[in-house]
Amino acid sequence: MKHPDDDPELFHRLEAEMAADQGADVVDLDKARTAREPAPTIPAPEPEPADPDTPVMVDQPAPAATGPGYLGRLAGARRRPVVPVWLKSVTELRTAAAWVARHYAHAAGYHALRAPVYAARLTFQAPAGAAKFVEGTMRWVADREGEPVRLAAVRREDAAEYLKLSRQRDGRVRLRTLVAVLAMFVGLGLALALYVLAPDWLQAVSVGAVVLALGAVGRKADAPVVHRALELPKATKLTSDIILRALGALGIPAINQAQAKGRDGFEFTAPITRDGPGWRAEGNLPYGVTVTDIIERRERLASGLRRPLGCVWPEAVPDEHTGHLVLWVGDQDMSRASQPAWPLLKSGQVDLFKPVAYGTDQRGRWVAVGLMYIAGVIGAIPRMGKTFLLRLLLLIAALDPRAELHTYDMKGTGDLDPVGNSVGYRHAAGDDDEPVQYALDDFRALREELRRRTKVIRSLPRDICPESKVTSALADKRSLGLHPIVAGVDECQVLFEHPEHGKEFEEIITDLVKRGPATGIVVLLATQRPDAKSLPTGISANASARWCLKVMGQLENDMVLGTSAYKRGVRATMFAWGDKGIHYFVGEGSDARIVRSVYVDAGGAEAIAARARRVREKAGLLAGHALGEAPEPTTAAYDLLADILAVVPAEEAKAWSETIVARLADLRPEVYDGWDPDALAAALKPHGVSTIQVGRRVNGKVVNRRGVDRRHITTAIAERDGKRDVG
Repeated sequence: MKHPDDDPELFHRLEAEMAADQGADVVDLDKARTAREPAPTIPAPEPEPADPDTPVMVDQPAPAATGPGYLGRLAGARRRPVVPVWLKSVTELRTAAAWVARHYAHAAGYHALRAPVYAARLTFQAPAGAAKFVEGTMRWVADREGEPVRLAAVRREDAAEYLKLSRQRDGRVRLRTLVAVLAMFVGLGLALALYVLAPDWLQAVSVGAVVLALGAVGRKADAPVVHRALELPKATKLTSDIILRALGALGIPAINQAQAKGRDGFEFTAPITRDGPGWRAEGNLPYGVTVTDIIERRERLASGLRRPLGCVWPEAVPDEHTGHLVLWVGDQDMSRASQPAWPLLKSGQVDLFKPVAYGTDQRGRWVAVGLMYIAGVIGAIPRMGKTFLLRLLLLIAALDPRAELHTYDMKGTGDLDPVGNSVGYRHAAGDDDEPVQYALDDFRALREELRRRTKVIRSLPRDICPESKVTSALADKRSLGLHPIVAGVDECQVLFEHPEHGKEFEEIITDLVKRGPATGIVVLLATQRPDAKSLPTGISANASARWCLKVMGQLENDMVLGTSAYKRGVRATMFAWGDKGIHYFVGEGSDARIVRSVYVDAGGAEAIAARARRVREKAGLLAGHALGEAPEPTTAAYDLLADILAVVPAEEAKAWSETIVARLADLRPEVYDGWDPDALAAALKPHGVSTIQVGRRVNGKVVNRRGVDRRHITTAIAERDGKRDVG
């Protein structure tokens, strides 16, 4: 037996057993001794000098799963409609069905008229067909199709195979000869039975069928008997290779660099699919390339796609980043493609409080416009369809018998006469003094009507007028006088640039544009010079509906379509000279859309206006100019600046706006009754006068309110009179 001093493990085990018997803790002396001794210090390695060529990692290692989870991606997904859009729209379904019916009716009529020609052609080809039939029958009986195989056996000098093939041919010839003889006797017997027993009409039909069948057999491949009833447009199928080739030809460095490195330069996010009468492609451009860059090169893109310019329509997606491109390539040029018949061309009425179709998009789908609760601006260079578009909108308004139309053709060519003379409440044409004064008196009356309507709406109970604006039900109540009023002015710059009345026109129309929509008054302005002088910013900024045909620059584009529209890729400068009637439409609460308006010529406009007149006559709603009534005497002209000087004496340097409007109402109640400080500020703005803070002491305290400095009024009058003297 070992002694504990000789065996350390035995010593520690005995020590642990003794401690366990006495209930004490066991302490490992070796471990305790090691714990009391300090651990040796190991010097830390010195950092190696940084290599300047080594890239610095700035991104932290990301976990395997990043971004939103499956449910998050599912919540942000765009759901495709269960029911197709064309099936939801009764109008589009009716239009498609009518088109299909017209197509097949045309084809049937086309071929029915040419049926005698087809029969004559087949009759002349019948002898050749009979010869081909006899020749083919004899070749079949003689087993001529097996002759090349037998000749091949002869060339190989294979006697056994040749004898085998010859015996096979002899058997076929005997069988086929028997079949041919039986068929000949049966055919002759059937022909004899028809000749003896069948009526004459059946004999004629049978002989004709045989002749036509032989003629069909005898026709030449390069001389078809029946021609197509219509010429189908030849459009190449859009593929990814074609799109990448076209994008590479645009000269955009980022795209060219990506393609040079073997990448496509365009990331398709959806399959290329048919979308109406064309193809739709969608995807992401390279980093730093925007849809605007593509739109600027639309002509080169069309060249790369080998398609007419009117077929190629690159678009931005408002809800996506600026590099997300939607490319739609039509089968036909948009300006030349057939447009479905306008539903209102021949019949129908309109409720202006509901959207009405007025044009089609690139895909041939109807686009609707709501003419209530808006003020509209139409801009374009000359000869692009601006006046026709304004006349179309006025015709739509005319088809609502409740609407009161005020039409002004300041160009003086009579384009709006079909509407104005037939149903217009007020109508004038030309830019001389008489029509301008006529328009001024009418717009003064419209502003008074605006004030009257605001009082009527304010007095109505909430259950009848809950939203404080005119509704279709209120418009039906003639006693309230809240029927729709639509004022359309072509070449509106004539009014705003008038040397004497321009400021007043701007003041009145700005007020109508801002406050008129809620009261049922709609103003539509068209101009071929969309700049700040021809189209005041107070009007263009508050127009909720905008139609922009072709313009030449960014300034004109943004004046019509809104600030920064050009930067967002909404560019009417891309329209070609042949794109008449094609425009960008920005409606209330909707994104910019490319629309081709319905073309209604002068004759069609007169027919529609005459139909609208008959409806109004039947309802007893025809009035004003269309009925031969002259305008009622209007309020005498007034000078706002002079009136302010009259009510603010010289010793009163400044006055509150509310004090001034109260005094003006006492001076001219027929003009200023109902004005408030905001109306005064709006009326002074065209004269270059702004309201200021005016402090007055009231009950010992200084009260600041908006007011007018009398010196500003005198300065404005002096500048105005000086300009008149110079003129």
